[in-house]
Amino acid sequence: MFAAYAARIDRDQPLNGLELGERPAPEARPGWTTVDVRAASLNHHDLWSLRGVGLAEDKLPMILGCDAAGVDQDGNEVVLHSVIGQTGHGVGANESRSILTERYQGTFAERVTVPSWNVLAKPRELSFEEAACLPTAWLTAYRMLFTNAGVRPGDSVLVQGAGGGVATAAIILGKAAGLRVYATSRDEARRRRAVELGAVEAFESGARLPHRVDAVIETVGAATWSHSVKSLRPGGTLVISGATSGDRPAHAELTRIFFLELKVVGSTMGSKEELESLLAFCAATGVRPVIDEVLPLDRAREGFERLASGDQFGKIVLTS
Repeated sequence: MFAAYAARIDRDQPLNGLELGERPAPEARPGWTTVDVRAASLNHHDLWSLRGVGLAEDKLPMILGCDAAGVDQDGNEVVLHSVIGQTGHGVGANESRSILTERYQGTFAERVTVPSWNVLAKPRELSFEEAACLPTAWLTAYRMLFTNAGVRPGDSVLVQGAGGGVATAAIILGKAAGLRVYATSRDEARRRRAVELGAVEAFESGARLPHRVDAVIETVGAATWSHSVKSLRPGGTLVISGATSGDRPAHAELTRIFFLELKVVGSTMGSKEELESLLAFCAATGVRPVIDEVLPLDRAREGFERLASGDQFGKIVLTS
């Protein structure tokens, strides 16, 4: 079957390790379900995999892709939850949880097999392309906002780095949930787009906000860390799920964190139950993921190049 896969690890030039071509089709195994992939979306996790982060060389070649929607062997339209072994279903008793493609072949292929526990029904209101955007970036944003930040309607939230997958999802979900959302970006066009999607205002990175916020959604890391901490009200919460600009900020702002009793919460992906809630939320409210571009699987390299450049706004989807 045709697939996009990591053939080698290159920490400096990750796309050098990306290959497109034929790979063995997944074999049936007890407790697992094979799905014909209709759509799969790219994440920065795929680029990090090509750098060898979370993907060992002895696992190569590895078909990339965490997220997908498709049709199972019984003809059901489904969405895949990409955290494998979260509750032990389908894997060995002593196996720790992992994200798909760290140990098992991924979704950038015509077919993929995952533990049956990881297969959820796709709401009929969502297209395959829309549903395929939700299991990583949108699920991460959902958990950051509603589980770890604990915000309520009327609260204010700062989303750093408008344009990224998680940041875009947080803006849209926050607006739909009745939050006052502020956003930042270095790019004027992205700031305008953030306002169109529901942000009350969008500012240049590092700009002073009209008031301190209840929570900050942080995925940028070192470049925005100090601004994130300074933007919080006393007792506010900073939720971080990534560090695309690096994980070593020049100023950790420790004095401000302890003196104002700020909460710093790490967040990774989300649970199957949260994904079910996210799917239901989108189906009920009409909220839909922003899709930057849809490409056929045989043009996957173009999608990876666009993701690596940082020029996209929203998700890049591959179809097969």
